[in-house]
Amino acid sequence: MTVPADADRAWVATGDKVAFDGFFRVLRRGFRLPDGTEATWDMLDLPETVAVLALTPEGKMVMVRQFRPGPDRVVMSLPGGLVDAGEQAVVAARRELREETGYAAGSVEVVASVHHNSRTRPTYAAVARDCIPAYDQDLDALEDCEVVVVDVATVRDDLRAGLLGATEQTYLALDAAGLL
Repeated sequence: MTVPADADRAWVATGDKVAFDGFFRVLRRGFRLPDGTEATWDMLDLPETVAVLALTPEGKMVMVRQFRPGPDRVVMSLPGGLVDAGEQAVVAARRELREETGYAAGSVEVVASVHHNSRTRPTYAAVARDCIPAYDQDLDALEDCEVVVVDVATVRDDLRAGLLGATEQTYLALDAAGLL
């Protein structure tokens, strides 16, 4: 067995304490560093999430506009949401696309995952192709999504201007789809 060169730099987790439990959880995770030093790191304990770059047969993008508390304004972003416990990200991508937009996809592929430095679980980016309207929206109680269909150039411009939500997943999905 080959030991990675950085194995001697690994921190050892020593335990978690819940520091906050609301819409999301914050954990205070203890670590022992290689030199024996003890440290505490605050971690966002969020479920896995997925964002879906949804392309119509004409090459337009299906997006949602909704209020987001973080930026305190309405933003346009990729449809997406939580990956339920035991659910595969690709299944969640299809489900979230259908629920938030009413669109069905001919194909869905998870193209990237990102594990942030201070999060306990990854986020995913998916590309859905041949998306067509097929259902009514089925929004959760706290969702208020307006479906918009826009051209890729507009999304790229808005993304570069910092006007979109799900920025990281949007870049990753556009890149994977060859649309940057």
